[in-house]
Amino acid sequence: MSILLISTLMLSYFLLLLVVSRLVSGKENSNEAYFTGNHRAPWMAVAYGMIGTLLSGVTFMSVPGYVRQSQFTYLGVVAGNFIGFLIIAFILIPLYYRLHLTSIYSYLGERFGARTQTTGAFLFMLSRLIGSALRLYIVVFILYEFAFKESGLPFWVLAAIILFLILLYTFRGGIKTVVWTDVLQTTCMLLAIAGILYLLKTGLGSTFFAAFKKAGEAGKMRIYDSDWRSATFFWKQLASGICLTITMTGLDQDMMQKNLSCRNARESQKNMSITATLFVLINVLFLGLGILLLAYADNNHIVLPQKSDAIFSTIALSAGSVTSILFMIGLVAAGYSSADGTIAALTTTFCVDVIGFEKRKDLSEEKKIRLRKMMHVIFTTCFFIIIVGFRPFHSDALISTIFMIAGYTYGPLLALFCFGMLLKNRRVYDKAVPFIAVISPVASYLINRYSKELLFGYTFGFEILLLNALLAFVGLCIFSRKKD
Repeated sequence: MSILLISTLMLSYFLLLLVVSRLVSGKENSNEAYFTGNHRAPWMAVAYGMIGTLLSGVTFMSVPGYVRQSQFTYLGVVAGNFIGFLIIAFILIPLYYRLHLTSIYSYLGERFGARTQTTGAFLFMLSRLIGSALRLYIVVFILYEFAFKESGLPFWVLAAIILFLILLYTFRGGIKTVVWTDVLQTTCMLLAIAGILYLLKTGLGSTFFAAFKKAGEAGKMRIYDSDWRSATFFWKQLASGICLTITMTGLDQDMMQKNLSCRNARESQKNMSITATLFVLINVLFLGLGILLLAYADNNHIVLPQKSDAIFSTIALSAGSVTSILFMIGLVAAGYSSADGTIAALTTTFCVDVIGFEKRKDLSEEKKIRLRKMMHVIFTTCFFIIIVGFRPFHSDALISTIFMIAGYTYGPLLALFCFGMLLKNRRVYDKAVPFIAVISPVASYLINRYSKELLFGYTFGFEILLLNALLAFVGLCIFSRKKD
């Protein structure tokens, strides 16, 4: 594909997002609209738009490529995701609405104290900043490698352009805008995938059933891994999927901010239930796409790259101009949807949990708006630094990298919420929480590094999150006392 065509596609897509954001936000510039969308977002729009955020550019690129090395074992994680979504819908969402929260980490402040609230907020900001920046990184990486590299355009310039475009359409409206731009982006992503599937099927010259039957006979559709020492052991994958969903969605301000923009808890629960169902179906679709990509490569004698993340792009960009255009549309949609809501959520968390907007009577509304806009720009800049800085360390499968990072950063957050809801008669020493939040990830990392020697050959996968949360939970129990 030519640089001119890709640039035209990106610019056209951005202009469409900008039009949608202007229609939604209008001239409204209030913090209430930015933080909560005035609690007027239709639950169906939130549910549908969240799919694009949950999938992101990493799912778009990594899950189809993941099939080559791990077959369908990722379905264990997806099944756990579904259970986790239901736990969020019927346990966490009623709690958040009952407390009328703007930031979900305000719960930690009410339950434990100011230091715990700030610790929870920083854990989220660190986790989400790294995770979402890496999700956007894969989009920038693919665009650069397959389109802009030959032109001599530096990698950092492309990253800066993409982030600047995201900044323009999220700067004013925040979550009120993001809810509706996510609807557009999810639609573009799904239409692109549907078109690519059809074109691949046509190129194979056979039916989907025939391709899957052949893959099954070749052992490429294995779901259940019975080796308890393996990182893809089914029950480890299931447990990890549950905990990853609870933490990366239910305890994540980015995801919950969209849910809290619904009119009430019941509508938010409907949103989460629909999201859970669609999420499972679409992940199955992406895994099926992986099978078709491998079959297409075999039939057309395409040499696949060593990196799993590059399999989809290599095949899509060599399968004809229409497939290439659809791929780029889906990729850009996935990348934008993973970043816009996160920047708004990070800004909200910093303003509410760190600066304390709701308690600061010394700040006028105009000054709060200026501070909010400044933080929005700062977090966008942080995205840029991480994307550019990560490039020399690009690993094979980014989805595994992101989940492992989440396992270390979200573990203490999971422990805090579990302790707060399960042990209501105990109170943690507020000053001890920041130290526990540092010690438990470090201890988890050391155990993971030497697990083969210590645990008879056992290797940790995504379930490192469970170990981390358990260690943090024990620490919270030690540094706690009964309520007076």
